[in-house]
Amino acid sequence: MPREKSSETTSPTRKRTPRKGASPPAAELVYPGFVDPQQRAALIARAAYFRAMNRGFDPGYELEDWLSAEAEVDAELMRGTAESARV
Repeated sequence: MPREKSSETTSPTRKRTPRKGASPPAAELVYPGFVDPQQRAALIARAAYFRAMNRGFDPGYELEDWLSAEAEVDAELMRGTAESARV
């Protein structure tokens, strides 16, 4: 006859320790200098505006201004030197 396990014979549940080199869960990740998407879009819009202003607001370069501003803002945020990331 098979033996039934009783609650007395089961071992207490243990917390598993993470393996070496395992990354922490996403909830525990901290991103220094994180800027929310709305702030990022505002920074890009401002940079694109100044790019357009510097070339005299000539039409036809809006996408180029936006993409250049986006690359510039993202590079600044990655470096952590953008003024708005510190605020």
